[in-house]
Amino acid sequence: MDLFALLQNQVAFFLLIFVRITGIFMMTPIFGSRNIPVSIKAGLSLILTYILFPIVFNDSAAIPNDFLPYIFIVIGELLIGLTIGFLSSLVFSAIQMAGQLLDMQIGFGVINIIDPQSGGQVPLVGNFKHMLALIIFLATNGHHVLLSALFVSFKLMPVTGVVVKAALTNFVVDMVGDTFIIAMKISLPILISLVITDVALGILARTMPQMNIFVVGVPGKILVGLFVLSLALPFYIFFLEMAFNGMYKDIFRLLSVF
Repeated sequence: MDLFALLQNQVAFFLLIFVRITGIFMMTPIFGSRNIPVSIKAGLSLILTYILFPIVFNDSAAIPNDFLPYIFIVIGELLIGLTIGFLSSLVFSAIQMAGQLLDMQIGFGVINIIDPQSGGQVPLVGNFKHMLALIIFLATNGHHVLLSALFVSFKLMPVTGVVVKAALTNFVVDMVGDTFIIAMKISLPILISLVITDVALGILARTMPQMNIFVVGVPGKILVGLFVLSLALPFYIFFLEMAFNGMYKDIFRLLSVF
């Protein structure tokens, strides 16, 4: 093999690794934040590609010489990265979903703030829970687990060896369904307390018709919601650790499905 063909094969392989890492960094928490400039994301992806290239390079990999087959391989590598990143962000999507539900029930539904990470409007309680989840994610070295999953993905799914199976669709659908379950588990204690508060206000309205329940009920539900939220914070942190452990297991299960 001449020098030009060798360089061509290595550069093509290098770009495929870079595409997979870029796909992961587009979706994962922390790394995929809009606060991080695109140049830094690209530079970090390039550095990781440079580090992993000597480890995962396989000179026997079938790199097509034609442009169109190579594009299909690039799409497959990008799909792997996006899928892993999407799966790792589902827990945070569940947290924001739970926060939206709680804000509507507590009375903060009309209050939204700008989230600099996503660039959109998020609920007040949801943003608080989301920021706390990011701190716990970093404190438990979750970003290290994502990087290790990135390395394992090249072992289980070598470059140019990606095969998309039908089981992948069912797996992703199940994970999205579990997102709603996680959101309900997070918001359940506060929702139960607010339902009890509504029942108590309803009984109070029947026994004391002259009282303006709307004036009393709105600040009352806010106080009850915030009080129960503060009581449930230790359990919320413990639940997040369990949810992150489940997320890590799901990522490695996803790699085995591929």
